Amino acid sequence: MSKVIIYTLRNCPTCDKATAALNERRVDFEERRVDENAVWWDEALNYAYTVPVILWENGDVEIGWEGEHG
Repeated sequence: MSKVIIYTLRNCPTCDKATAALNERRVDFEERRVDENAVWWDEALNYAYTVPVILWENGDVEIGWEGEHG
């Protein structure tokens, strides 16, 4: 994986916080809005039933952001 992938949902304040923090930290990431793409929805469901789901470059998976879930 060349960069971080974050699965988000429109109108999700926690997702907005996560993407803003990643931008602020200058993390190269690809945002995948699960409500806009059925394939991304299925991919995210492999990890959790909530968003955000963050796939880090080292293979770690983070569910939520700083203790919050969307």
